[in-house]
Amino acid sequence: MPVSKHRSKSGGKKSKAAAREKRKPSSASSPSAPDRQTTEAAIAALSAAAPRDEPKDALHQAQELIYDAWETPRAAQRIRLAKRALKISDLCADAHCLLADDEAKTLVEARGHYERALAAGEKAAGPQAFKNDAGHFWGILDTRPYMRARMALADCLWQCGERAAAIEHLQDMLRLNPNDNQGVRDPLAAWLLSVRDHDAAEKLLKAYDGDYSACWHYSVTLLAFRKGDEIGSRRCLKKAWEFNPHVPAFLIGTVAIPPDSPGYYSLRSPDEALLYAQEHRENWASTEGALPWLAESIRTLPPPEKD
Repeated sequence: MPVSKHRSKSGGKKSKAAAREKRKPSSASSPSAPDRQTTEAAIAALSAAAPRDEPKDALHQAQELIYDAWETPRAAQRIRLAKRALKISDLCADAHCLLADDEAKTLVEARGHYERALAAGEKAAGPQAFKNDAGHFWGILDTRPYMRARMALADCLWQCGERAAAIEHLQDMLRLNPNDNQGVRDPLAAWLLSVRDHDAAEKLLKAYDGDYSACWHYSVTLLAFRKGDEIGSRRCLKKAWEFNPHVPAFLIGTVAIPPDSPGYYSLRSPDEALLYAQEHRENWASTEGALPWLAESIRTLPPPEKD
């Protein structure tokens, strides 16, 4: 999906998790639609009157500061709020993540924050959550910071070159939340194709074969091409083209891929195509013959239907 808007002084990219959290596909996406973080803050406010023990109450107070920080445009103010939150409760995983995104100057520094975030999120969630709630983690407000921290750490590990560890995090996140509200399966598909673990990639794509998105269609196409399935790859490309015909132009290079990512997108749109290309173009480019085959094949396809 997107390229992070935060960059370290060394030029390395920091976590993309925060951008993924705010991005959402839907036919209802509009400038006035609340993002997921805003929605979560509203849900938390509704449950604020529930009885809490003292440690949980401190964590709740710290989390409220993070909800405020998410709405703050200035990085310096976000950092101050995150540090205040951690003074109230060191178990505030989102505060550690915020410092990684806004204060860390290198991937090494960011990784340290994300590791602390994950540890804090795991402790805050408690062992019973992992025992009793595996399978629907995103449906529980108290486990969401843990899931955000794990996504962010996985991104960071991937950028640090620790690919196996990054992939393992995402695979286990899907075990904890197979409904995949965070869109974990999209980067996971890209990463599995990148390391050429085609068996795992095929298993993932089959597990979400009802996921009609540009990522799913074009990933299935690339996998079929890599496996030498000429008939299957052309059949998959035809379906992918019909779903979102904007993707090939970004992959082939007839349309430049900008560095920044849209905050919202609609399925079948140029923005969805851009997000796919930002995450997956390297896999196409590193596959011998894939881009020439794509350029030639789309010439034989009928013009896409206008919406």
